[in-house]
Amino acid sequence: MKLALVGATGMVGREILEILLERNINITELTLVASENSYGKEILYNGKKYKVISLSELLNKEIDLALFSAGSKTSRIWAPKLAEKGCKVIDNSSYWRMNPKHKLIVPEINGIELLQEDLIIANPNCSTIQLVMALYPLHKIFSVKRVVVSTYQSVSGTGRKAVEQLENEEAGVYTEKAYPHQIYRNALPHCDDFIENGYTKEEMKLTNETKKILDTNIDVVATAVRIPVLAGHSESANITFEDEFELDEVRKALNKMPGVKVIDDVRNNKYPMPINGSKKDDVFVGRIRRDFTQEKTLNLWIVADNLRKGAATNTVQIAEYLINHNLV
Repeated sequence: MKLALVGATGMVGREILEILLERNINITELTLVASENSYGKEILYNGKKYKVISLSELLNKEIDLALFSAGSKTSRIWAPKLAEKGCKVIDNSSYWRMNPKHKLIVPEINGIELLQEDLIIANPNCSTIQLVMALYPLHKIFSVKRVVVSTYQSVSGTGRKAVEQLENEEAGVYTEKAYPHQIYRNALPHCDDFIENGYTKEEMKLTNETKKILDTNIDVVATAVRIPVLAGHSESANITFEDEFELDEVRKALNKMPGVKVIDDVRNNKYPMPINGSKKDDVFVGRIRRDFTQEKTLNLWIVADNLRKGAATNTVQIAEYLINHNLV
């Protein structure tokens, strides 16, 4: 397996390297690629130092699989160039997600859709992944009709500059900002750019990507909020079903879902929190309760490490699926 990682020096790229090692992916040749600021840097992986190269250099190599985590502009230009050479690309950016010619994959849900001819495969947005992981087992039984979701998203979802802003503000140092306002001791109802309908791109990703992954008939409306947490996104989801449900059935379905763990013991103050989900690959679900104001409606609290299952882990799981099914 000749594997390339594009965006190797970024937060998600570093996480991908950790997960490749953790999951013992058999790589015969590893190529690390990053922006020109990182050319020539050395990165240690599995006891060996690898020198970071450019995308132009990558095109001269024979690569089986490329994992992209370098932003939409890079993916738009370079993913097709690699695909033309027969290299499969798993892309973390938003560029290919809603393209009808490319699949948007969460392996536990729709990995079975992947075929030999799929050369560019999209990884969903971090907040979408944890939402659909909780919705999927319930949708199969009760048929999800509508979801109202509010997200509480960590600064690492924005990147290293945002992490530095939070840490600097906490230390009383005010430098260049990733956000238009202070994030320390604050909450910003502003994830990504605002668009004409008054929602942000992040909010519309939750709507559009959920429809593409699960079912076009599911209505999703979101409010996405950035909070002063380093890692781990949380979501409050209000879910209306076509069919009636019992809470025991809901818990049973969630417990059976691979990659989901239920933590729901409020009498003992046990419920999912970002601090518990840090560096873990599961999606954690708790605060499972009926909405007493609306028929056939459920409330859930959903937490996941946005750098792991929300990005890096899901990417590596797609790679594993391709390898295990001889699709690469």
